Amino acid sequence: MTFLAALTLFTLAVFLGVELISKVPPTLHTPLMSGSNAISGITLLGALVSAGSDHSTLSTWLGFGAVTLATINVVGGFLVTHRMLGMFSTKTSDRKR
Repeated sequence: MTFLAALTLFTLAVFLGVELISKVPPTLHTPLMSGSNAISGITLLGALVSAGSDHSTLSTWLGFGAVTLATINVVGGFLVTHRMLGMFSTKTSDRKR
């Protein structure tokens, strides 16, 4: 019964996430990206704890996979945010004209 409840909660969270993200205007995606980077950082910490605990081999491997995916998400999010913020900065050659 616990697995069914967890699966139902996960399915509802996926549908709610898709609905919320699809309703966000494009001008708000950069602040949301910064917020998701913070959440991914918290996920990375939880994954490190899971990978470091010696409960079972399966939990260690799942934790390692979670660390890898969360790290990719955090680094990619910061690269995209940096690129988007660079689009709004003024260049030094533009100011000299």
